[in-house]
Amino acid sequence: MAELKAGGRLKSVVCATEVMAVKAPGTDVDICCGGVLMVSPGTDGSGDAKDGFTEGTALGKRYVNADESIELLCTKAGEGSLSIGDDLLELKEAKQLPASD
Repeated sequence: MAELKAGGRLKSVVCATEVMAVKAPGTDVDICCGGVLMVSPGTDGSGDAKDGFTEGTALGKRYVNADESIELLCTKAGEGSLSIGDDLLELKEAKQLPASD
């Protein structure tokens, strides 16, 4: 478990995924990719993704939890799915702009 702050970076040990925290609670959070805890850049590690955690991440997309208290920006795409523990994060949808009639 690591304290997650805005601007913090993490990398996966099961695939090439790397993320940056855009919005974070500043408390200890288990951010996972492929069902395995992510580590800080420069830390070595390896592992295999768990079943059900292999939907992948897309470069430049933002991922959020259900209440949007955590938002991660994918800076390097990979095959693992992002999650907090066993709860998968969702792709953040773009907000609809108001009509300019």
